Amino acid sequence: MLGIAYNVLCGGTCLQDIEQRRQDEVYLDALGAQRIPDPTTAGDFCRRFDEAAIEAMQTAINETRVRVWRTQPAAFFAEAVICRRDAGGDHGAVQGRNGHRVQRSLGLPSAGGVAGEHGRAVVPGQSQRESAVVGGAAERLDQAHALCRDAGFQRVTFRGDTDFSQTRHLDRWDAAGVRFVFGCDARAHLIQAADAWPAKAWTPLTRRQAYTVQTAPRQRPVNVKAAIIVAREFKTLRLTAEAVAEFPYRPTACTKAYRLVVVRKNMSVEQGDQRLFDDIRYFFYCTNDGETAAAEVVFLANDRCNQEHLIDQLTHGVGAMRMPVDTRLSHWAYMVMTALAWTLKAWFALRLSTTGRWAARDAAEKAAVLRMEFKAFLHAFVLIPVQVVRTSRRLVFRLLAWNPWQAVFLRGFDACGPPLRC
Repeated sequence: MLGIAYNVLCGGTCLQDIEQRRQDEVYLDALGAQRIPDPTTAGDFCRRFDEAAIEAMQTAINETRVRVWRTQPAAFFAEAVICRRDAGGDHGAVQGRNGHRVQRSLGLPSAGGVAGEHGRAVVPGQSQRESAVVGGAAERLDQAHALCRDAGFQRVTFRGDTDFSQTRHLDRWDAAGVRFVFGCDARAHLIQAADAWPAKAWTPLTRRQAYTVQTAPRQRPVNVKAAIIVAREFKTLRLTAEAVAEFPYRPTACTKAYRLVVVRKNMSVEQGDQRLFDDIRYFFYCTNDGETAAAEVVFLANDRCNQEHLIDQLTHGVGAMRMPVDTRLSHWAYMVMTALAWTLKAWFALRLSTTGRWAARDAAEKAAVLRMEFKAFLHAFVLIPVQVVRTSRRLVFRLLAWNPWQAVFLRGFDACGPPLRC
């Protein structure tokens, strides 16, 4: 299992690259091994997994994940926000070599704090996310909730779009103390209720600025696209106003009413420079949070979880989606082991200390390593020239070159030297 993960962590992109690791004396000396399994044996190893063995492997990874989380400062455990794709959201049907269809699903809970464990899933302090290969929806949310509670998070929030509004589980999650914000489909009875809501109940919705200008604002370039739309008389939608309101709503599968936050978007349908008509659209969010302002609930529901970046890194960075073997379960096992390389990168960053005289600088470097793409991480921390010497029953690693991340590398080495203990 670690052999496949280490292959990726050393720049390998497929099982065949393990052959290069087998011929690399420095690699073997660093592991303290005389030989490692060849690519054929590694592929056969993946085929020997059944579903129970894969779940056990993920459980072992999660146990270590919790132990890493527990080394973080207290602010880290303020809140864990498990967002839409953490619950098995990015499902993609991948055709295997023998025609088996493989459901892929990425993500387990992340953690919060100043530099969250792959962040966007966590408030406060967002950066990038760690991954684990999971499947399902409600049962995986329950698994993530149990993991976060076991780690010591004070608050757990579920966030999902309309595909994950599992209304039959809302009562159970509410009783367990979970805060949730799920999107709801704009069904006819909800639209009718929103239309009947009095005008004074609606409040203008002002969106936050995407970023704050640190220097002087730059002049916006000429909008060439808008001019072409007008000249060629294309139909286009233009947002003219947004408003927010709320009212109690009991989903059919629930025994109690929850808070339904509604966003009304006034869209102007235009053709060329002519305004044709207004198009009113509604977006609904169901939550059990009765304290947060309606606008903040909308912002929380719309907040990005950075999963597109994670999927890209697992696809093109560590190659977890290559599907090199031939069955559904063997693909799943390979994905778990390969994604472990990305997880090890996150754990290395989380083990970096942020205390002492240079705490602010260390925290910034820790966040930078968490945000770092996998290829950049390889060149900064792994693919560096080193001489490995065996002497007096010990291994000596002599760094033969310098790069700007060497100080962080040595800090991480000092932090990872002691074994992790419960």
